[in-house]
Amino acid sequence: MALGLGISSIRSDKNAAQDSFGLIALCSVGPVLAVLILGLIFPSTAGAYLPVELPEVRDTVALARLFLFGLPKYLGEMALAVLPILAFFLVFQCASLRLKRAPLIRILVGVLYTYLGLVLFLTGANMGFMPAGTRLGLEIGSRPFRWLLIPVGMAIGYFIVSAEPAVHVLNRQVEEISSGAIPQRAMKRSLSCGVAVSIGLAMLRVLTGISALWFLVPGYAAALALSFFVPPIFTSIAFDSGGVASGTMTATFLLPFAMGACEAVGGNIVADAFGVVAMVAMTPLIAVQLTGLVYQHRLKKQKPAAKQTPKPAEETEIIEL
Repeated sequence: MALGLGISSIRSDKNAAQDSFGLIALCSVGPVLAVLILGLIFPSTAGAYLPVELPEVRDTVALARLFLFGLPKYLGEMALAVLPILAFFLVFQCASLRLKRAPLIRILVGVLYTYLGLVLFLTGANMGFMPAGTRLGLEIGSRPFRWLLIPVGMAIGYFIVSAEPAVHVLNRQVEEISSGAIPQRAMKRSLSCGVAVSIGLAMLRVLTGISALWFLVPGYAAALALSFFVPPIFTSIAFDSGGVASGTMTATFLLPFAMGACEAVGGNIVADAFGVVAMVAMTPLIAVQLTGLVYQHRLKKQKPAAKQTPKPAEETEIIEL
């Protein structure tokens, strides 16, 4: 998002602001096509899915060992992810940027914070957050009132958006680009409502076994249809929002939650549980574009009021200077 914003900022045309969004949506197309092509190359196998074994933690000592065991793995993985970006920045710093000492130190400290934050986040998410989601899904799905999966899932989906780091970045950039016309609160509510609906639909799939295509095809068709009626900037923001909302928090909690619930109700985990991330990526497209329709309607109401001019006074006072 920051890269697209920086590139579009050097343009001076009227479409520069709306073109700064949409990069995440375009980057999401490649992995989808790659996995579908991979499915064409490799034939489907009839092997059974093996459920994930939840670690047994009896005391804090075992819990500390569990986290210390996963910490070195993510130290290496995040180093491979951050070092190429840092290398590109240093090359440009030596070649053309030539930033002064203070901003350079600030950027390097920010890179260090980002690295440590990613390591701690992924360690906690994979060692503790994923098992918690799986356990919660198993417990609720094994109860007699399985329909509680739908309202509980919607409540989790509504509030989990606030914990997504990329959502805060997107909302802030949207407010800055629109000069406050699209506030962060409106974006947050739109994304929260969209994710809540998507998790409710995903839990309905877990309980009934309905194919994901019955939701994805009409949902994306509605999103594409709305793009012809809303301002272009809302279309770009909406498709970026879908990629942002289906980020790390969704993959590390909501997907294990759906897998645990599907295992408890005796469904097909591969067919019914997987696809929750796609549902989360779909509904924000519709929610944000509906927000765009409301914004466009209010803007049209304000224009006639702005065009009204005050009536001229009957008597004009002449002031001699």
